[in-house]
Amino acid sequence: MKFLVKTQKGMESVAGNYIREALPNAEVWASPMGYSGLVIVETNDENAEEKILEIPEVERVIPVLVETNAELGEIVKAANEIASLISKDETFAVKTKRRGKHDFSSIDVNRVLGAKIKELTDADVNLSWPDKVVQVEIIGDRAFISVLPGEEYRKYTPDKFDARKLLSKVTLVQMPYWGDYKACRKFGEKIGRAAQAFEVKELIIAPKEKMDAYELMEFLRGIKTGQESRYQIQREAYPWKVEKVPVSVWDLYQVVRDKRRNKRLLIITDPKGPTLAEVKEKLARDMHYAKEVVIFIGSREGIPRGLFRFADYVIDLAPYMTFATEHGIPATLVSLWEVYEEFLRKSEEKAEAPS
Repeated sequence: MKFLVKTQKGMESVAGNYIREALPNAEVWASPMGYSGLVIVETNDENAEEKILEIPEVERVIPVLVETNAELGEIVKAANEIASLISKDETFAVKTKRRGKHDFSSIDVNRVLGAKIKELTDADVNLSWPDKVVQVEIIGDRAFISVLPGEEYRKYTPDKFDARKLLSKVTLVQMPYWGDYKACRKFGEKIGRAAQAFEVKELIIAPKEKMDAYELMEFLRGIKTGQESRYQIQREAYPWKVEKVPVSVWDLYQVVRDKRRNKRLLIITDPKGPTLAEVKEKLARDMHYAKEVVIFIGSREGIPRGLFRFADYVIDLAPYMTFATEHGIPATLVSLWEVYEEFLRKSEEKAEAPS
């Protein structure tokens, strides 16, 4: 039996050594053809998979069903054997990871092999939540094909609520960091990266008074750099189209006037307010029905106390603790999302309960 073992890049040799200890009679090939993060194991041990999974450096173990030349025609020939493991009532998807140079793409493999399997089984294709995954791992001139159950650790599943439904109507009002130019830029990068990571509706940089133009310029440059770095990662990692979060500059007091006048939900985080647990039910309901949720976050100094009168909520996220400037956005949004998700689950359970 042959297994394709996946590890973190750089950990393949360590994992390979532990596999040799666990399976003394196995043939172990770390970094096949120079590709890191991979170990090929061939053994007759019936409990090999269990033993390999006991090694913490191992992330996945893929039993190889078919090994063939890395040629599109040869890969498609494996469809007969693959089809025997997929029933008509099941759904499937073909996923290909290709390493090396070939005269075909991963999408070509998915399309051609998928069509052949569908022809043989009459099973439906489901790219989001398949019952079976036909995994094609191409390493240089060899192709290793497996049939796996739907992924155990899925990022996106039907039982998870999509946080973007709340975050897409969140506007962050961030007071700028000021002082040393390098510090301004450094904090700007962290804030820009955080705002982009959560894919919020808008990021407003809002000074409360006149400030040094060059300090603000460095802060904004940092915002742009941090946002761009996160955006490029999102483009590669997400299956959906990602947009850059709009960034603008506006006087803090004018933001309050405008948003209050237009009846938006205004939230300020400050230790002077009640804890999140005290207001979470009403807060979650109000966030659900609000057209826009506007969250004010301080920097070095908190939000001016005079604005508390105009906020719908002043919340103490963590009593007796003060968040660092760069932690304001993630701490606030994660906390509010947890409250909102609890509200959604209770609403769902109430709707499903028999009357």
